This record gives sequence, structure tokens and C-alpha cells, in this order.
Amino acid sequence: MSKQDLPLSPHLQIYKPQITSVLSIMHRITGFSLAFIVILFILGLLTVAVGERYYNTFIFYLTSYPVKLIFFPVVYGFSYHMLNGIRHILWDFGLLISNRQATISGIFIIALSILVSIYILYFLGIIL
Repeated sequence: MSKQDLPLSPHLQIYKPQITSVLSIMHRITGFSLAFIVILFILGLLTVAVGERYYNTFIFYLTSYPVKLIFFPVVYGFSYHMLNGIRHILWDFGLLISNRQATISGIFIIALSILVSIYILYFLGIIL
């Protein structure tokens, strides 16, 4: 095989997905997605500034059933990104770096994110 036919870098053809790589990719995706939630938050603040009628309309749409369905992925993305960010900070301090510790902490972050999301949604009254 000539040098021109080789891939630029070993990518998905060679490496198998590992929990650390999948969680790293998910951390980036949730971080990017949370930027769009900020837009919704700013829109909510604007409706408060504009007037009660607009705020009530915003709350009406926000509490509708289709919007409630997307609350779990949004809240899960927030809690996952926050907890995985703490995990990355621990890595920066040299903690939980071994393969075994990284795998166990990754599974722990996934489970804890689900529990935190359920608690937040229960606290908000979205799930009973």
C-alpha cells in the first residue's frame, strides 16, 4: 500500500470504542447542547421583562406534555456534564487515572447522572 492510500491518522477503523472515549465524546456533545438551553433560559427571562401575558404563554408551552418529554434528556445532559466535569477536574489533579478507576468512575457517573436527573425532575414536579 502506498503512503497516499494510508489514512491520515488511525481513527475509527482501528480503535474500538471504550467507556472513556464514549464518555468524552458525550461530554462534548452535552456541553454543546447545553448552549442551546441557555437560549431558552434567556427567552424565559425576556418574557418576564416584557410582561405577564408573555410569561404565562411561555409557561404554558414549557409545561406542555411534548416539552416535558424532552426535559429528561435536557436535565440528564446537564447533570451528566456537571458530574463528568468534576471527574475531569479530578483527572487534572492526577486522581482516578488508571484504566480500572476511569472505567469504574465512568459507570458511576452514568448511574449518578440518572439518579440526579430523576431527583431534579421529581423536585420540579415533572415526574411524580
